[in-house]
Amino acid sequence: MEGYKREFIQFLESAGVLKFGDFTAKSGRKIPYFINAGDIKTGEQIQKLGEFYAKAYNEKLGNKKAVLYGPAYKGIPIAVSVAVALAGTGLDVPFFFNRKEEKDHGEGGVFVGYTPKNGEDIVIVEDVITAGTAIRESMSILSGLDSKVAAVFVMVDRKEKGQTEKSAMAEVGEEYGFPVYSVVDVYDIIEYLEEDEANRENVERIKKYLEVNGAKD
Repeated sequence: MEGYKREFIQFLESAGVLKFGDFTAKSGRKIPYFINAGDIKTGEQIQKLGEFYAKAYNEKLGNKKAVLYGPAYKGIPIAVSVAVALAGTGLDVPFFFNRKEEKDHGEGGVFVGYTPKNGEDIVIVEDVITAGTAIRESMSILSGLDSKVAAVFVMVDRKEKGQTEKSAMAEVGEEYGFPVYSVVDVYDIIEYLEEDEANRENVERIKKYLEVNGAKD
């Protein structure tokens, strides 16, 4: 496993973002582990998270200047931190996010921050994709803009099937015609956990879950 992936998983665990137990995902599935960007609580943590996303962005998109979109609510601090981290590498990109409810006074509208111009590429930054529900909601929100989504970045690819036997990430990519990237995937997490015998139970539970819900692609 690449060094930065191990560092990222260690960071997720130490920050309380990666948890093990019994949880219910947005898709309704009962899952043995949970990734929650909402548990990022300090300036140092959000700074580090943005830096990991920026590494993935630079690796996949290079110096491509796109507009970052952070879906409310968890995507908002992610978008801001990634924009700051990218600026630190010399790539100054704009960002925006949505309100849960459209504002009918002041400047109005559903978006806050930069307004994408006709033809500009948008990059969505999210925490995870389980069944693709949140990304589809974002695509509906963004549908009124004269810009196109060029890519999506998430923390973890859960490698779960979506509406078919393919992974939710693959389905989303095929449906909308853009790549979906992750910093790490669930098999990286398994590999990391297997390095410590104390994690045996969590590893077995995740593997059993993937036997039922894992993608076949």
